[in-house]
Amino acid sequence: MSIDDRTPPAERLPRIAPEKLSGAQKKAADEIAGGPRGEVRGPFLVLLRSPELASAVQKVGEYLRYRCPLDRRIAEMATLMAARHWTQQYEWKSHHAHAMKAGLDPRIAQAIAEGRRPAGMAQDEEIVYELLTEALRNQSVSDATYARALDKFGEQCIVDLIAIAGYYGMLAMVLNVARTAIPGGTPPLPRFPC
Repeated sequence: MSIDDRTPPAERLPRIAPEKLSGAQKKAADEIAGGPRGEVRGPFLVLLRSPELASAVQKVGEYLRYRCPLDRRIAEMATLMAARHWTQQYEWKSHHAHAMKAGLDPRIAQAIAEGRRPAGMAQDEEIVYELLTEALRNQSVSDATYARALDKFGEQCIVDLIAIAGYYGMLAMVLNVARTAIPGGTPPLPRFPC
């Protein structure tokens, strides 16, 4: 028996029909839809299975996406790095569009998608790349990398960058385990060679 990579596996935790939502799930869904996202989609469709968690997680995401002081280009680059690390197709597809709108060079996004160190990065992009590459691979960062990030971004933005990688890592695991369908159906991220 062979595996057909073109046929995605069935979603494990698909959208819950509105009439089947519990009171707590409806409350969480209304809170999410009433915020800047404007609707319940992606990981929040899965997280509604735990409505208190969905509410708490959406507040963290709302800060990181809409109120965090980082330049959006940098925040979206960090998001793409987390999505690539976890090979999370849904988040990559969604945030690639946000990154392009925020001014990230498409060549940088393409290199990240291919698992390569991007060439031609601006200084702030290079610092973010090094910081998050070390954090994701080594579960920490070297003193030299930390010092460069601190000098460029300050403590709050370092915490925010690490939080972005952690937040989207959590969402990636939720989406990957739930086998959430990719909008448009075609995976944008290539597989890494074995």
